[in-house]
Amino acid sequence: MVQLTQKAKLVDRRQMSWLERIYLWNILKGMMITLSHLFKRKATINFPEQKRYFAPVFRGLHVLNRDEEGRERCTACGLCAVACPAEAITMEAAERLPGEEKLYREEKYAARYEINMLRCIFCGLCEDACPKDAIYLSQTFAPSNYSRKGFIYKKEDLLIPNPLTDPEDYKKALGDRPAKKINN
Repeated sequence: MVQLTQKAKLVDRRQMSWLERIYLWNILKGMMITLSHLFKRKATINFPEQKRYFAPVFRGLHVLNRDEEGRERCTACGLCAVACPAEAITMEAAERLPGEEKLYREEKYAARYEINMLRCIFCGLCEDACPKDAIYLSQTFAPSNYSRKGFIYKKEDLLIPNPLTDPEDYKKALGDRPAKKINN
């Protein structure tokens, strides 16, 4: 027989000793591991009372940003959808109508914006690709859900609160992230 790889491992066929046959030594080794974990620091936290620490580079739930006047920053350029390697972002553009200048910054806006969180790999490429700072990944983790439809976030779910009507919720949604001012 010719070996094609060097991954073959020889099997030890020696006779077991009487200690190995009663498996007492293996049981004692397993109990020692269990007992050693009793005296180590616990990895779990009591969630409602304690909040988990997230690193500053943590990428959590997506948020669609607004400017200081409460207008949506997204111009439906589609760069985030193109940059997404998992193809989790879907958007449709629409033209701004007269009288909607207080709602949208530019002439074009995202009429439909959806992110399929079951596909998302939280890579942050959508955030990097956006020239208007319209989307970013927050410090909030995605909540669990019982149905697949609950994991498809629409524009209304992702949009940050209006800073003019809800300044407290706006600051809470921003978190530790500083608000960027973009002139164009």
